[in-house]
Amino acid sequence: MDKVAVLTHILKPEVISTLLGGELPVSVIKNNRYISLLTSDALATDRNAEDNSLDHAIQAALTDETRSVILTGPEGSGKTTALEKLVVGWAKGEHFQNFPYVFHFKLRELNSLTGKLSLETLLLHHHGNVPRESLPLILKNPAEVLFVFDDLDQCKQSLDPSAHTLCSDPSQAASMSCLVASLLRGSLLKGAAFVVASRSTGSLKFLSGTKVEVLGFLKPQREAYFNKFFPDLIAAGKARIHMEKTLGFYDICTSPRFCWTVCSVYKSLMDAGAKLPETLSQLYVNILVHLIQSLSLNEASSREFISALGKMASHCLLDQHSSCTEEEMNSFGFQQFLTSVGAFLQVHGDQSERRVFSFHSSLMQEFLLAVSVFCDNSTPRGAEKMLEKHKSHAKFLDLFLSALSEPLQRRPLESMLGELNSDQIMDFKKWFKSNSEQTLKGFHKEKHQHCFHLLHQTQNESLVKEIITPSARIGISYGDLSLQDCVALNYVITCLGELEQLNLYHTRNLTEEQAERLAPTMTLSRKICLSQSSLSAGAVSHLASALSRGITKELDLSHSHLGDEKFKILCAGIRDCKLHTIQLTVCNLTEAMCEDLVSALTSGSSQLCVLDLTFNDIGDQGLTKLCKALQSPLCKLQDLQLHGCKLTAASMDSLSAALSSGQSELREVNLNHNTIGERGVEALCKSLQHPLCKLRSLKFFDSDLTGSCCPHLMEALMSEHCSLSELDLSVNDLGQEGALQLCQALRQPGCRLEKLCLQRCELTEPVFKELSSVLTSGTSRLKSLAVGIHAVGDQGVKHLWDAVAHPSCLLEELDVEMTGLTDACLEDLCAAIRASKTLKTLEMRNNSLTDASVPAIVEVLQDSDNMQEMNLKYNDFSEEALSILDECDKIRY
Repeated sequence: MDKVAVLTHILKPEVISTLLGGELPVSVIKNNRYISLLTSDALATDRNAEDNSLDHAIQAALTDETRSVILTGPEGSGKTTALEKLVVGWAKGEHFQNFPYVFHFKLRELNSLTGKLSLETLLLHHHGNVPRESLPLILKNPAEVLFVFDDLDQCKQSLDPSAHTLCSDPSQAASMSCLVASLLRGSLLKGAAFVVASRSTGSLKFLSGTKVEVLGFLKPQREAYFNKFFPDLIAAGKARIHMEKTLGFYDICTSPRFCWTVCSVYKSLMDAGAKLPETLSQLYVNILVHLIQSLSLNEASSREFISALGKMASHCLLDQHSSCTEEEMNSFGFQQFLTSVGAFLQVHGDQSERRVFSFHSSLMQEFLLAVSVFCDNSTPRGAEKMLEKHKSHAKFLDLFLSALSEPLQRRPLESMLGELNSDQIMDFKKWFKSNSEQTLKGFHKEKHQHCFHLLHQTQNESLVKEIITPSARIGISYGDLSLQDCVALNYVITCLGELEQLNLYHTRNLTEEQAERLAPTMTLSRKICLSQSSLSAGAVSHLASALSRGITKELDLSHSHLGDEKFKILCAGIRDCKLHTIQLTVCNLTEAMCEDLVSALTSGSSQLCVLDLTFNDIGDQGLTKLCKALQSPLCKLQDLQLHGCKLTAASMDSLSAALSSGQSELREVNLNHNTIGERGVEALCKSLQHPLCKLRSLKFFDSDLTGSCCPHLMEALMSEHCSLSELDLSVNDLGQEGALQLCQALRQPGCRLEKLCLQRCELTEPVFKELSSVLTSGTSRLKSLAVGIHAVGDQGVKHLWDAVAHPSCLLEELDVEMTGLTDACLEDLCAAIRASKTLKTLEMRNNSLTDASVPAIVEVLQDSDNMQEMNLKYNDFSEEALSILDECDKIRY
């Protein structure tokens, strides 16, 4: 086979490159601008640059066992150029030398072959590089033959083998589609190898072989392409950085064809010293202006031409046609423009054939439709109706319309087309404003995001402020944003200048690139919520930087599984920021991160007051390290949540020393779900009696306490220096004796306790009786008491009802959940509510009240001025009774 002839044929340009059609493959290859495409397999396995090569993927896939490789990818992803580069490489002796014969066909061109022909005829007359005498040898040794088929999806007739009577004789005449189907099936020239390319389509499911998904250009490939396109590396870098910033988040940027268009537009603008476009809409305004200028039409003709293109665009979208016939083109008004459409459209066939016309890309198709809408001089028929009509097929139409509705955005086009129709524009703007305001009052994040995209395209800060009023609910969760979403949200928030809460709850993978785009928004957010999220190390770095530069007061990273290494990065931001509260529940933190945390807390610039480390296994060693910060005058912590941190009595001496050091500002410590025990309680009670201890709240829920801890607690509560106002001892086996000792302390005039939780503490009726005595003593300050989950029944709780009714009782909240209450308590309950001047909330879940109690409860609550809420969930009420309870808005059931 004459490789020189093959090389000459394939490198011979047949047409010229166009702005929308992309650089011709031959030009790419000749000018050494070819960049090997990325495949999905290479991306998934994160292979090195050499293995990322599409050529490498094809060579690796073609084996003795696998004889077919199918390249799939969207239009413009570089498949055609890759195949031509493959054939050129073979002809130059660079690869695939195990195939003496390579036949390269474009199915789009083979469509012109009507009638029947044999494989021999196809190879001899329609390839042109095979001597007739070589044909028998080729047909005898099919394993030495490689067929390269491009545009497989463009075949006019089906290639499905089931649609044909397949042939096996190379001399047998058949339709072109039957020949190709027979080759691919292996009934003709069995053993030959194939590399075929097609757009991703379900119509080619019958193909067997190794499928290689072509992704086109990601960032590294785009960088290489820009460096080859621009002669000056500085200009290349400037252009590429601008593209990544303003367009890099769109899927279309993976298309080599689109990169060619962008480079061409950027180079033209940079050579002229003009400003580069900031949005996709501005890019397409520049493209359209360039194309109109190339036609040299007057203003009226240009406008007529764009209107015709708009009609074609609408027709193709609505009828889902990829191309139009010449007759259809004439019906759109193209009669005098058919010789000028080459810059705008793909033209298949020539004057002697039946020509068809199609758009190079759906984006340009939608942009032309948008421009034609505002060119239309007829009376507006409603923007909403027009958008609804094209809704299912046009993804960018309203984005382009929103941009073109702004005078600054459309001005370059108006210089070519004349002033656009102000009535059509006002009709759209009226819909846009009304629809946006309504959307932002709702809770659908996807609709919010689309609204932000529209606003981003307008590039109008005053419009953003006009539409996003205080009633807009922009604090809803925007978790799992795409990069494109991040850009739009960031634009909107920077226009507003400040955000109460950036809610990114349940963001499953916040990447470095996404966080970089959102960094300005983070700096403007008073609260950032990233709970239930996963952040990359790069994203944490941008978050830390934003915290150090911004106004954020509260950060929620609960259940983000951050880990020690990422938290170390975050500490750089915590050390120097305005952060007041950080929630780190379930962040996979250990003792290893505590040194970094101590360093941040004692930096002198940290403002952190609330630190929640709930369910992180920092252990005793971690807390001991943390206590060094608590004893520093530079540490401002006031609230420390250590719920479930694997702590024991071993670290309580350090905590006690910190609390009584005179430097600690701690007001609240939560030690729930730890193994504190008697020795730990004893150590902490010493600090509670110290005059320099400022602690107000201490929680020991399920902390392995027993009645033996109560003497220490009693002594502490009776101390004149104890400032504790809240104590939670729930789910500890204190028993009757221990609880009665606590009551002695509560009775003392100096005891400052206002909130006491004793749920499931093995309390008995005598304890309830003693608590009643304490509440009516006139010396108790208790305002909140929780004694639920004790089987004392109506008789036991009656003591508390009597206390509530007493004028000396100050209780505002009472919890008697699951205490065995029945309808027998009704009289005492109602009497207590009527008599009390302070009681506001009653917790009575999981008891045995029935329908008989409902009327009296509803009546007494409606008559009460101070009662605000009673919780009656999980009692024995019928559906009828629940409907009666529903009449009183103070009752939860």
